[in-house]
Amino acid sequence: MENLYLYIVILLAVLAIGDLIVGVSNDAVNFLNSAIGSKAISFRNIMILASFGIALGAIFSSGMMEVARKGIFNPEAFTFQEIIYIFMAVMITDILLLDFFNTLGMPTSTTVSIVFELLGAAIVMALIKISVDGAGFDALSNYINTTKATQIIFGILLSVVVAFSVGAIVQWVSRYLLTFYIEETSPLKKALFGGISLAALSNFILIKGIKGTEYASISFSFLGDQTIKEFLNNELILVNGVNIVLWYIISYALIRFTTVNIFKLIIAIGTFALALAFAGNDLVNFIGVPIAAFQSYEAWALSGVAAENYQMNVLASKVPTPTLFLFGSGVVMILTLWFSSKAKGVVQTSLDLSNQYDTKERFKPNALSRGLVRLFTWVGNGVSNLISPANRAKIEKRFELVPLNTNENWTEDAPSFDMMRASINLVVAAVLISAATSLKLPLSTTYVTFMVAMGTSLSDKAWGRDSAVYRVAGVLNVIAGWFFTAISAFTVCGVILYLFHIGGPVAIASIFFLVLLITGKNFLNHRKKSQETQIETASLHGDSRSFIGVIQEADENITQVAIDVHKTYQLLIEGLSSQNIKKLQKAQKKVGKLEENVTDLRNNLFIFIKKLEETSNDASRFYIDTLSYIQDIIEDINYLVNISHEHINNNHSKLKLSQIRGLKDIAALIDLLLKGSINAFEDNSLKQLGEVLSKKEDIISSIDDKINDQINITKTEERSPRNTRLYFNILLKSKDLIRHKIELIERFYQTTSQLKSNL
Repeated sequence: MENLYLYIVILLAVLAIGDLIVGVSNDAVNFLNSAIGSKAISFRNIMILASFGIALGAIFSSGMMEVARKGIFNPEAFTFQEIIYIFMAVMITDILLLDFFNTLGMPTSTTVSIVFELLGAAIVMALIKISVDGAGFDALSNYINTTKATQIIFGILLSVVVAFSVGAIVQWVSRYLLTFYIEETSPLKKALFGGISLAALSNFILIKGIKGTEYASISFSFLGDQTIKEFLNNELILVNGVNIVLWYIISYALIRFTTVNIFKLIIAIGTFALALAFAGNDLVNFIGVPIAAFQSYEAWALSGVAAENYQMNVLASKVPTPTLFLFGSGVVMILTLWFSSKAKGVVQTSLDLSNQYDTKERFKPNALSRGLVRLFTWVGNGVSNLISPANRAKIEKRFELVPLNTNENWTEDAPSFDMMRASINLVVAAVLISAATSLKLPLSTTYVTFMVAMGTSLSDKAWGRDSAVYRVAGVLNVIAGWFFTAISAFTVCGVILYLFHIGGPVAIASIFFLVLLITGKNFLNHRKKSQETQIETASLHGDSRSFIGVIQEADENITQVAIDVHKTYQLLIEGLSSQNIKKLQKAQKKVGKLEENVTDLRNNLFIFIKKLEETSNDASRFYIDTLSYIQDIIEDINYLVNISHEHINNNHSKLKLSQIRGLKDIAALIDLLLKGSINAFEDNSLKQLGEVLSKKEDIISSIDDKINDQINITKTEERSPRNTRLYFNILLKSKDLIRHKIELIERFYQTTSQLKSNL
């Protein structure tokens, strides 16, 4: 039996590695989004700074491990067998939950997940024990550390409101003082901003770094024989005062006498500091439970007592975490940071919601987001009316955004927001985390950093009339995900724990195997989706800045659309011929992706026109016309697929053999047109395009013949109105599809011929 628990501890070690990977993938947004969004530092340097911060924070995180041991439940009330089941349930749930959010690209809280998982598993185990003992429900307080658990949960929820409010206020005041024209601001103001920011960050590093290590307990004579920790606590005002003055002088000297950008320095130090805090504060969420399980196993193995009888009083005392475990965890976290594609997806969600300029909105507006925007617009207008017109104009002048007039600004490499907002995101988050750490509250760093970023975005007017409903909907979705995290963590972990109680080792092995299958499938699906997204992004794009570049892109886009339409039409015919609804569903997915791509191109039309170097309107008009024809073609094929799917899905009678042959003849004509145009565009041959256009009348005439034939059949033989309607609709819409395709080719042919004749 002893080997069984040894195997469970080994499985927990494996799960710890997996939890580190999925956890870092989600929490990387906490310290990466400000530096990446502002483009203040190269991505490589950002990752190096973050890696150093993680390494240092991991080594200094030993003290926070107590949360997993006794922060939620009273360990002495449980036996070793019960504790090991609780820990196993927690780790399995945590991996499943975090991997789910990573796949969605949504930031959630690893702190909330671990707290509610521990709470759910401990409560279910306590209820099992209570039912066996015949005790009342009030005995639950003997098992759960209700005071500490309530304090943790309240602190986490409060951090959401506080982080958003403080971020918004600090950003508004800072922007009013410095404006968006930072380079024109006086050195004294910038030095004051730099001094306060750097002082806050250095204080944050002291609290999260030195105070969490054994070195903080060493006393020094020049500190009045006080330990470092005592000196920092007793002389808080003196330390912070000297800190601010010192950094103000350094900031002023750097601004006045060197070319150093003070905001870049703040962002660099802030990224390092938050990475350190992340590892120091959140490492417990990933390896705290497995380490507690390992230490529990060590104590039980030496006791000689049966696992179901050995009480876990050992967890109530503080046990140091082996440095080797912390170092190994840091290595896994750093490797994940560098190589996780899911981490980049989670970071992108935060950047999209805080982008200062026009960007693709990831979330759809809903009734609640519209209502909130209307409410706050009404409140804002009311407050604005209380301010005199002169003062209102003065305030609006301070918040005037730097215009992006040059073509160079309208690129994917443009920053999501300026360096001042990035600095405030980092500094305010650092201050709030420092305050919570001083109060011994293991708050959610994800909640704090995300809500600070949203608060600063609101004050910076990043949520304008054109984007507010989308951004608010996104924030509401993220917050709803946080509540889902808490509820699902509590429920799923409790259910898994109960299954362990019923099934024992068999249940553990089965569920562990199931976790491997689910996470493996998610990994493969995510990689496949990423590859498909890259292909789709490359297939339909509008990034060129010259007329020739626009034509080349149109060539590629038309070719890709022709290929996809060709494949979709083939699926349509195959689905109708064999009554195969799966083929039609596959065709619907293909059309849906095409529609998304064209919608993105249309939504980015403003940026496309802005970044064009051409002074004439010819390139813009050609681009707009091409998009219009492509959209017509996609609408045609979408209609064809949908009516065919509806016919088969409703179990209507199969098309007649003559109708299927007619459709295959039409498909062959469309193939001829599409394949001919594909080859012409791939070969970049105007001659071949001309040959394709010469077949226009023959193809249209063939479809007209099919229509006339069906009219005659309907008058004399046809008995199925639904089949007749479907067949006619397919013929007529196929004719429209061909016409639109030919119009697109003609527009391209004319423009390209004219451009070549002018060269």
